[in-house]
Amino acid sequence: MPEPTPSRATPAAADPQPARAEQPVVTGRPAVSGQSGPRQGGTQAALVEQLAALVELPGVRERADAAREACTRLRFHEALRRRIPEASAESRVRGAQASAALDGAEFPVDLVRELMSGARDWPEDLDPGLRTLKGAVAATAESERVASLVRTAPLQALARLHVAAAAPFVDGEALGRPRVGDEGCTELVDLGPAPSPTVVAARLASLSDVVVAAAGSTRVPASVVAALVHAEIVALRPFVHGNGLVARAMERALVQALGLDPTGVAVPEAGHVASGGPAYLGALTAYAEGGSRGVGLWLTQAGDALVRGAVEGERISDAVRAGRLR
Repeated sequence: MPEPTPSRATPAAADPQPARAEQPVVTGRPAVSGQSGPRQGGTQAALVEQLAALVELPGVRERADAAREACTRLRFHEALRRRIPEASAESRVRGAQASAALDGAEFPVDLVRELMSGARDWPEDLDPGLRTLKGAVAATAESERVASLVRTAPLQALARLHVAAAAPFVDGEALGRPRVGDEGCTELVDLGPAPSPTVVAARLASLSDVVVAAAGSTRVPASVVAALVHAEIVALRPFVHGNGLVARAMERALVQALGLDPTGVAVPEAGHVASGGPAYLGALTAYAEGGSRGVGLWLTQAGDALVRGAVEGERISDAVRAGRLR
């Protein structure tokens, strides 16, 4: 089966990376920039066509429909008539716990809730696990604040999420910006070598184009857009540290901003945890390797994760209504 979208043309001399790293996995960036008027509109239409083709991969539309139905049920939960802030706050607690766990830092939900609410102070000396948790807490909280930005300025949202996620690990100079020069990334090594900074810059620009185009169209399900952005960030590893935390926070922000879960009560991170760490990483690796089968595998798995995340949101809403968060 051919690639579902064309690759961006890159001059051979621009970067001495392997071919796989030189080409966007799914995002094709047309050879225009800084254009306005009909040509810009045509560019966005072409991107939407490319994304729509991905929805027709086996199983993708069915999972997207299931995610939409699950999030609709959640939206009309009785508890969310008056208690959205309480439920969405608990969703962020469980999202941060799950995101940290996917990076190997597992902690009880009660501890995460106390740290997020300020009922417990963070230790002065943080071990690596607590640093990861602190980054997950900050990025998940920031995801709600960037929801108003992510549709129109996705790279700004990405930078803000990285500042939040990586502050416990990264010096100020590298916070909020992609890798430059000879900076590498040692995260997610199962996906292979991280693309070079030159490749990262081009593919982030393409990714931004995709988000803006998709946000202006109703043809591509929000769950598919959010999943693609999640996977592309992981595949690119644009930052020296914190890429997984940022990718999951970006997915959460898009699910909310694109109207699939406007209350922010679903917990897509918990859905990924429920799949199991090896399955989550395996699907992302298949995506990074390219080809329609790998992209389809990730999109179907991410759709299932969002269904489970909406169910977790219903559990949260049940607990809020009963006054028994735990």
